[in-house]
Amino acid sequence: MRFADVIGNADVAKALVSMADTGRVAHAMLMYENEGCGALALALAYVQYLNCSNPHDGDSCGECPSCRQMSKLIHPDVHYVFPVNKGPKSTDEKPTSESYVKYWRELATANPYFVEADLQRAIGIESKNGLIAVAEARSIISKLSLTAVADGYKAVIFYLPEKMNQETANRLLKMVEEPPEKTLFIFITHAPEKVLQTIFSRCQSIRVMPLTKDEAERVKALNPFDDREEYNLFMDLFADLMNAIAARDLMAALECGEVMAALESREKQKAFCNFAGECIRKIFMIQQKMPQIAGVAEEEHDFYVNMAGRCGKGFCTRSIANIEKVVSMIDRNVSSKILFCDLVNRMFLSL
Repeated sequence: MRFADVIGNADVAKALVSMADTGRVAHAMLMYENEGCGALALALAYVQYLNCSNPHDGDSCGECPSCRQMSKLIHPDVHYVFPVNKGPKSTDEKPTSESYVKYWRELATANPYFVEADLQRAIGIESKNGLIAVAEARSIISKLSLTAVADGYKAVIFYLPEKMNQETANRLLKMVEEPPEKTLFIFITHAPEKVLQTIFSRCQSIRVMPLTKDEAERVKALNPFDDREEYNLFMDLFADLMNAIAARDLMAALECGEVMAALESREKQKAFCNFAGECIRKIFMIQQKMPQIAGVAEEEHDFYVNMAGRCGKGFCTRSIANIEKVVSMIDRNVSSKILFCDLVNRMFLSL
């Protein structure tokens, strides 16, 4: 991927080009973003630029052997790490990213702006939590101990380091702190506060900014997993919940909580939580007299305006905090029925 192909974050791209041109290439970098805002696209463009044989005008050429390999994500010196688990698409007893790299390439080449749920679906572990276990650390250390195939940088693009456990981090720590010459780690996180401090403190941090509305529409058009049916399901469920809470009908609201807990996987439950959090943000923006940045679709305008008028001033901030807590508890395998029952009760009392 070339920088010219990256949607949004022109300032970040310019900074990365400057780092490469001046030789100030950080050996470990942490890019943090809101999910789907382009950190992976920027990381791919950066590594391609660093290894390009004929860079010009602040971008890679896109035509040299290195660029052609990067465009297909098959460069022999660039490795990818992402959360995995056992699933039907791999027979490995202790799967690593290498077990699923074929599906990673297919997904990332089609749409480098994918979200975690897309990755889970692509590698066939929708019903499980993805993890970065110690087997991954051993694999990476082994790969980086070999001499580079090409005359350029070796790189590890590390997607969601917050999914890494302490043992994995300890194994990688020395390699991250003192990597071999011309070797770099690029960590991409959606939750920098969850990245282990031993890793975080050794990285140069770069904030990847949220996309504008127009940029988000361009990204949405790339998504092969864009599922309007799921959006409608989530929207109907959120609307039923909010209408029940606003009508002070606790039993109807608790029934919505049962539906949330019955979603077929924990990833789907987290996806709904993220969706609900975004909907509540829209309500908050309307309450703050900023409908122009709420991003409300025309057909949903009346619903959001109605809810903004019926919700108290502190409802949105309290509800978003409660939803974020539910997401963190889902990752800890807490009972979904308990979590969503508690969430509905708290939202009901917050109105």
